[in-house]
Amino acid sequence: MTRPTVTDTGIVLRPDPSRVISRLFVAGREELGPGESRAGAVIERVLALSEGETRRTAAEVRRKFRRRHDYFAELIDEHVEQIVGRLDPLIPLSAERRFLLGACFTQEYAIEAAALCNPSIVLHPQQPVHKAGKQSGTGTGAARFVLSVRGIGEGHRSSIGFRTGSVSGTGAVRIDAPSRHVTGPRWEAGLHHRSVAHAHLSGHEEDADDAEFVLSMLPDSFDSRQLEAAMQRLIDDRATRGEIGATLERLRDFARASYRVAFRPESEVSSRVLSPLAPRESHGMEDARFVRFVADDGVVTYYATYTGWDGRWTCQQMAATTDFVHFDVSPVGGAAATGKGLALFPRMIGGRYAALSRSDRETNAVSFSTDLRCWHDRQVIQAPQRPWELLQVGNCGSPIETDSGWLVLTHGVGAFRTYHLGALLLDLEDPTQVIGYSREPVLSPGDLTRDGYVPNVVYSCGALAHGDLLVLPFGIADQSIGIVTLSIDELLDSMTSDGRVRTRRVATG
Repeated sequence: MTRPTVTDTGIVLRPDPSRVISRLFVAGREELGPGESRAGAVIERVLALSEGETRRTAAEVRRKFRRRHDYFAELIDEHVEQIVGRLDPLIPLSAERRFLLGACFTQEYAIEAAALCNPSIVLHPQQPVHKAGKQSGTGTGAARFVLSVRGIGEGHRSSIGFRTGSVSGTGAVRIDAPSRHVTGPRWEAGLHHRSVAHAHLSGHEEDADDAEFVLSMLPDSFDSRQLEAAMQRLIDDRATRGEIGATLERLRDFARASYRVAFRPESEVSSRVLSPLAPRESHGMEDARFVRFVADDGVVTYYATYTGWDGRWTCQQMAATTDFVHFDVSPVGGAAATGKGLALFPRMIGGRYAALSRSDRETNAVSFSTDLRCWHDRQVIQAPQRPWELLQVGNCGSPIETDSGWLVLTHGVGAFRTYHLGALLLDLEDPTQVIGYSREPVLSPGDLTRDGYVPNVVYSCGALAHGDLLVLPFGIADQSIGIVTLSIDELLDSMTSDGRVRTRRVATG
C-alpha cells in the first residue's frame, strides 16, 4: 500500500501582532504577582489635570488609537462604566475627562502576538446544501468555509479566532483577507445544565447531600437566578447542616463557566474573537474542534469543543452556534470529557451522541452520551504501538462520514516529542470498531515545518471533505498554519485492516 499524495496549497497563515482587541486594564492588577489595585490613585491623577491638559491628552489618545478599533468610543465608555462606582457623583465630568478616564483603564491585547495555529474547518453557515448533501454555492462545485484558529498572545493566553475562504470544484483553496480590526463579543449569563452540575460535583463527597438538595429543586436547564434562589434555600437551612460554604462556592464556580456572547451581525466573521471570559478558561481557550452537527430533524448546529485552561487545570468547554454571531458556552462533564481532545461526531449514532475522547492523555477512545453534555464510559479504539506514536495518540478533529466508514484524522507523538498525522477508519454503525488505520504517517514535520514556537509539531483540529477532496489545515510548530489537500479515496486505499486494534471498554464513572 502506498501513501496518499499530499498536495501543498502554498497557503501559510502567520500571526499578525497588529490584530488587537481592547480590554479593561487596572493598574496594580496586571497578573504579574500579588498586588493591590491602584485604580483610586489613577482616578485622582486624571481628575487633577487641567481642562487644557485633559483635552490635549485625550486628543493624542484618539490620534494614536482610534483607527485601530471599530466602535472606539463605545469601547472606552464601557470601561468607564466599570469604574463609575469609584467616582464622586457630585463632581461633574467633561466628555473629554470621562474619555481620558476610560482610556487609562484600557489596554490593547495582541491576540496573535506569539502564534497562530491548530485550525479546524467547517462548511460556512451561509453555504447552501442540497438535500442529497452535496454543496452548492459560489461556483460549479465550489464551497465556502469557516476556518477557526487558535491565536496565542502575551502570557501564552489563547483565544479562538476565525478566517473565511473557499474551495473550488477543481480543488483550489483560497483564504479571504482577514478584517483589519478584531472585536470581542457582548457577554451575558448563560444557561446551566443539571446533569453537568452533578458531574462537576461528583468528586466532592463531603458536600454531596447539600449539592443534591440544591440541584433537586432545579429543572434540567436553569439560569443563574434560579440557581441563586435554590442556594438561598440551602442557606436558610444551614442550621441543620454542616459547613455549606464550600458547596456554595463550587456551585457558583460551575455557574461562572456558562455564558452567552453575541457579535454585531454586520461584522465580518474574521473580525470576531472568542477570548477567555470564564474563570476556568482565564488562561486560554485552546484547540477548538468545530463540527457541523446535523440533528435527526435536519437542524444544523455548529459545536466547538475546546480546552479551557485556568493556569493550573484543564477542562472541556463547548460552544454552540448556528450563525457564528451568537454563541452559547457551557462546560461538559463526565470522566470521558476530562483533559483535552473531545471531538463530536457530526450526527447521532443509534439514537445517541458520540464523541472521540482522549481523557487518559495517551489513547483514542469513543464515548456516547444521551444529552450531549455528559460523557462517562469510554471504549479505547487505538493505543500507541507504531514507531511514530510511541508516546501517545489523539484525534485531530471530528470524524468525517464516508461510504466506507468514519474517517478519523489522528496524531501520534514519537521520539523527540515529534508529532505526526495519521488516520483511522471506524465502522459507520459501531464506531468502536476499527476497520482501517495508517501504517505510516500521512503528514510529518519537514524541513520547512519543523521550527517554530513548539518545534517538531504538525497538528490539526479538523478537516473538510469536499467531494473526494480532503482539505486539511494544520498547525506548523504551533507557530503558523498551512493547508494541504489529498484524495479521500487515496487515503482510504492506503489504510490497512490487518492486525486490527483490539478494543476494550474502560469504566470511567
